[in-house]
Order: sequence, then C-alpha cells, then structure tokens
Amino acid sequence: MDFRGPVHRKVLERMGLWEAIHERRTRLGKQSLLDASGRSVVELPALMMSGDVELHRGDLCELLFERTREAAEYRFGDAPTALRETPEGVEVEFERHAPQRFDLVVGADGLRSSVRSLLFGAAGDPLRHHGYRVVGCTLRNTLGLRQRGVIYSEPGRGVSVTSAHDEEWVRALFVFTGGPLGPHERSPDSAREAVSAVFAGAGWETRQLVAGLREADDVYFDAVGSVQLARYSQGRVVLLGDAAWGGTLGGQGTPLAMVGAFVLAGELLASPDSPQEAFARFEARMRPYATPAQDGAKRVGGFFAPRTRFGLLLRNRLYRMLTSKPLERVFEKLVTHAACAFELPEQGGAFAWPRHRLGGDFPDAPSRRHG
Repeated sequence: MDFRGPVHRKVLERMGLWEAIHERRTRLGKQSLLDASGRSVVELPALMMSGDVELHRGDLCELLFERTREAAEYRFGDAPTALRETPEGVEVEFERHAPQRFDLVVGADGLRSSVRSLLFGAAGDPLRHHGYRVVGCTLRNTLGLRQRGVIYSEPGRGVSVTSAHDEEWVRALFVFTGGPLGPHERSPDSAREAVSAVFAGAGWETRQLVAGLREADDVYFDAVGSVQLARYSQGRVVLLGDAAWGGTLGGQGTPLAMVGAFVLAGELLASPDSPQEAFARFEARMRPYATPAQDGAKRVGGFFAPRTRFGLLLRNRLYRMLTSKPLERVFEKLVTHAACAFELPEQGGAFAWPRHRLGGDFPDAPSRRHG
C-alpha cells in the first residue's frame, strides 16, 4: 500500500505517523512490463506503482495498533450482528460479546462490510463487478528480484511479481477475466484451481509461479469491483474507507481511508452533539475526492490483463510513450492527480491529541464510546 502527494503526507504528519511509516517503507523501485522471453518492453517509474512511500499492510496495521491500543478497546474475533438506534445511541449486538450501547458507530470493516449490510440491508449489493478476478499470495523469490517488480501479460490474464526489502520472498498477483464470486467461492483451494486452469500454457515463468501458489499459505482470492453507495451514513451510523467507497485493487483504499478518518474525526470534534451534521459534512468533503479514485479499480484489470492482443499492444505503446523523457513530468502529474485533488481542512486528527489526554475525562476530549 502506498501514499503519494502532499495531502497523504500532511494527514500522516498530523497523525504523528509519517516518520514511523517512512522508516518502514519498502523502497520498491521500478517495475517492468515483460514479453514472453522475459525482456523488458516498458520500464514503469516507482512513483506509478508505489507512490512516494510504500509499506506492507501488516507493518501499517502493527503501527496503528501500537499507537491506539491505550486509547481504544480492541475485540478480536468478533463482529456485529444487529444495530438498533435509540434516543440514547446505537444498541449493537455481537457474535460473542454481550450487547452494548454506543454514542455512534463507524463501520470501517472493508469491501464486504457487515456494518453496511446491517445498516442498508444486504438485498441491494453496492459492490459493482468489473469483469476481473485477482489472486494474491507470497512466494519464494525464485526470480531473483530485488527491490523491483515485473508484470507479464497475455490477453485476459496477467501476473505481477514484486520484491521489496525481503530478498527471500516476493508478492505475486494473478489477474484474469472472470465473473463475480459468491461468498463460498473465495477459498484458497478455489483460487489455486482457478489460476491453474486459467494460466495453463501461459508463457514466461508463469508455470513455476503457479506451482508456488499451490504451496502458499496466505492466498487471497476476490473479484475486482468497487462500492457504489448513495450515502455514507444513516442516523448515528457512518461508513468509512472501503466500506463506503472502496475498490478491490487500484482504488487507493488505504490512503483514502486514512484521509477519511482524519476528516471524520475533525467533523465530529466540530459537532460533538450532532453526529448527523458531522456525517453530512464528512460526506460532502470526501465523496468528490473518493469517487474519482474508484476509477482505478475499474481500470486495474485492463492494465494487468488486457482482454485482446490489440489491447495489450496498445497498453505497451501508451506506457512507453508516457514514460519517455519528453512526457515524464506529464506522467508524474497523471499518477498523482487523484491523490492531490483535495483541500485538507485545518483541524486535528485521531492522533493529534497528546497521548496522556487520549480518552481522558475532560470536556473537549474525543469520546471513547464509539463502536
């Protein structure tokens, strides 16, 4: 996951996270588009694929947990099963814990948000499918990559392999055309079967990558899509991040969620007794910023796996032109425009409060009774 441009950096700085994230960055360099012989046909700059600073998801999760564990109560292995708004707040039922009332509920639980389903109902699924599937996993670095990435594509199928600061392991993504997946079709075994079938006979080093997938223990399988919601909130419940506007790949999900959290915190501080007003201002600020970023989720499949040979040829020629010396500045603006197209409000953030005051009993402190 990557952060790019002054908006992302300013949010991380105000949260007190920039230095720690910068220390944990992957230092991933250029990525190459390859032909069947493994020859590079286009060199993509690091900024395009990994932004100004990139880090592994696990590193960011660990960092956020360490910074918030004293100010928030974490309940692992549980999930909400019912929401009921009352004049006093929101009554939440859980799978494992006893019901509890909160002042408000923030659903930041991903593309297939259970909070969203409880809030708006599961009948009208807002997740729009874009005609591709993706399988991700960690593999042994049999290609000898070091702080760089490669992408090999054929019509309707493509594979990306990247090596960051760990020389022994690489991250692989298999992208291919396909329909939506049901809730019981995303298992690791289903992913292995799908990739084995789709990539049979593919060129380059694909065969050994598919073989490595059979042994991988962190297999991820999903359809490429994006969330399309008419509104982000209802009553005292609001959605944040991928639950509100996310895309499977290419949608800048993590930085958008961080910016959204910063904005939401500020709006709640501005209207502590009227969360509905805060939610309305939050959506008014974030929707124009988040919606264009969703275009990345719509385009990502066609980038990794163009559907036709002509589309593949066109992609290579386009990026060869955009990465040429005369257009490199233009290309840099293109890949950072969506991230920069936001005026950040002058306000505090979740981590802007002095550590000793977080959760303290004083009038202007953020409430801890938020689900």
